[in-house]
Amino acid sequence: MNADLPSGPDKDDERTEHDERQAEPPGTQGDAPVDAQLDAQLDAAASALLHGQVVLYPTETLYALGCAAHRAEACARIAALKGRPEAKPFPLLLGDLDGLEAIADEVPPDLQLLAERFWPGPLSVLVRTKDHLPRFVRDENGFSSVRITPHPTARELCRRAGPALVATSANRSGLPAASTPGELDPALLAGANAALLARPWPAGGEPSTLVRLLGGGRLSILRPGAVGLAALAQVFRIVF
Repeated sequence: MNADLPSGPDKDDERTEHDERQAEPPGTQGDAPVDAQLDAQLDAAASALLHGQVVLYPTETLYALGCAAHRAEACARIAALKGRPEAKPFPLLLGDLDGLEAIADEVPPDLQLLAERFWPGPLSVLVRTKDHLPRFVRDENGFSSVRITPHPTARELCRRAGPALVATSANRSGLPAASTPGELDPALLAGANAALLARPWPAGGEPSTLVRLLGGGRLSILRPGAVGLAALAQVFRIVF
């Protein structure tokens, strides 16, 4: 995927065990042209999101269930599909920095630096977000977990239907997450209004690292993950 959003590992939002598979890794070296078939599928998925519906789509780590972040009814539907407590906020996915500016209360210097050094990529950060977003994606202090995804399909979906999308793992709460179409729960596929299953599939592996910015070039790590301590320590002072 707690009082301040996930303060530790969250099996329901991202996989924590590496699963060997023969799958193409997501395209992370920039945006490739979208072919006609995928373009039509993206249009259908974006239309579903814009109409307050639920979409199943790939991210750089796992398949996600998502909706437009501001759609409270769709968020509630995702919580019901997953069997997940409504009080546990969903993480958010963005396609670019414009999306961050659209939902964040402010973008302080440390957040700007993090974005420049680590995004797009598997680093999630707690950001104070605007009041129009529902409780499903914000904790009681007004923070949301956000990241800019490098997955080309997810980024394009954010751009067409965002700026921010819910990105909770496409699995029933407590059950294994999925990074290939064959691992997806048929009940969740049936419950989604649209599904993007074409390659590139999610890469699996470690979850995104989750951090909290403390100001003054300091941060704390709330969940270890794909971005390691050494990389973060080159840019920020780590507070344990």
